[in-house]
Amino acid sequence: MKRWLYQWLPIVFGCHCREDRSFHIREERFPICARCTGELAGMVLSALTYALGHPGATVSLILMAPMVLDGTIQSCTAYESTNIRRFVTGLLFGYALVNLFLLTTLVIYRLGVQVGTRMAG
Repeated sequence: MKRWLYQWLPIVFGCHCREDRSFHIREERFPICARCTGELAGMVLSALTYALGHPGATVSLILMAPMVLDGTIQSCTAYESTNIRRFVTGLLFGYALVNLFLLTTLVIYRLGVQVGTRMAG
């Protein structure tokens, strides 16, 4: 399983897997960088907690902004983000991304039910 994770997680996330931007446990690098680790954690958290309550689309878009800003500022200036900041912004982004996916999926489903009901009746 470990070998599979180290092979496929970087591909799925498009991760650069840089040593200096990754967390380490017992001197072993995680299979993906800190930001991608945060995204993965946020995605799982969002999927597990969606039924308990979730923010709307506007709040989700706002939650995505910190990662976009941090990454953009880092790539355009001499600013260097920390792994903790990368993880937190990735967490917010991953949470919001799955939330938006589930919100739009439910909206389309409900629209399909309404159209189907009108056509049948």
